[in-house]
Amino acid sequence: MTTLDDLPIRDDLRGRTPYGAPQLDVAVRLNTNENSYPVPEPVVEAIGKAVAAELRDLNRYPDRDAVALRADLAGYLGHGLTVDHVWAANGSNEIQQQLLQAFGGPGRTALGFTPAYSMHPLLALGTGTGWIPGVRGADFGLTAADAVAQVRAHRPDVVFLCSPNNPTGTALDPSVVAAVLDEAPGMVVVDEAYAEFARPGTVSALAVLPDHPRLVVTRTMSKAFGFAGGRLGYLAADPAVVAAVQLVRLPYHLSALTQAAARAALAHRDALLGTVTAIMEQRDRIVAELRTRGHRVADSDANFVLFAVGGDQGAAWRTLLDAGVLVRDVGLPGWLRVTAGTPAEIDAFLSAMEKLP
Repeated sequence: MTTLDDLPIRDDLRGRTPYGAPQLDVAVRLNTNENSYPVPEPVVEAIGKAVAAELRDLNRYPDRDAVALRADLAGYLGHGLTVDHVWAANGSNEIQQQLLQAFGGPGRTALGFTPAYSMHPLLALGTGTGWIPGVRGADFGLTAADAVAQVRAHRPDVVFLCSPNNPTGTALDPSVVAAVLDEAPGMVVVDEAYAEFARPGTVSALAVLPDHPRLVVTRTMSKAFGFAGGRLGYLAADPAVVAAVQLVRLPYHLSALTQAAARAALAHRDALLGTVTAIMEQRDRIVAELRTRGHRVADSDANFVLFAVGGDQGAAWRTLLDAGVLVRDVGLPGWLRVTAGTPAEIDAFLSAMEKLP
């Protein structure tokens, strides 16, 4: 049987495994930060009608620039953004890949402050971009001074900032973004995949877009919108950035069905985003309960919580799985991450936590 070792793949891909969280059939799945609430029936019907309307013309290519969808996304974001400021793709991963194709690549580098989203270095690898693993403080925080010092030392072509950060859940102080923008010689990408879950008063990087043509804010409909299966991510940036990304995008990369479904979801955003408050309540419940039990817990502005297990996180992960609860081992020694799900799911998680030594 032929194996990867028998094929002439790139040397830097040898020995690697595909990215992905375990997909296991368990009672409570809290490992991928999905929205646990199903799509409301009226929205299901609206999306169904929108998709059905496209079926007869599937013999034709879709709008390759997804203009109507981008206009709807701009309207959702506000901040004076127009269709020219927005670009959409199949998830924020593809958006960030396109950004690295345009602004990274061989001979260029990208810097991220770890622990952070584990796809960023993989996207760098896939695009031939050198990856620089920056560091955070012992409490997983990132100060403006520390961020600037690392940018100054490495002079990367692309800087990734996550706010709220995955897997820690912490939102960035706006001063960090401002300081990095002042120091970075290239592009600054602020990954705001979990922005809708941030606490009131948290400032989005969208607020400073007009003054920073090298700033890009990426978002997704996978989390707060409960649209993970729809695969729709997007960015907001100066129109010149959108033009640059269009140089590397594949033709007709967003299907007509994806565009129609996403537009229908955006039209019913009040219903879809109606679960955000309930999810935030469960997040805060997890934090409070685990701290009461003596666990170290990172502050979270996302729909998940990073918590310490006081020992081998792999063994703790298995104990929870044996109890029917799937959480995420993100590779941080002594820590696990759990998605804030429904009240019943969090009941099950908290009960399973009692089985840990």
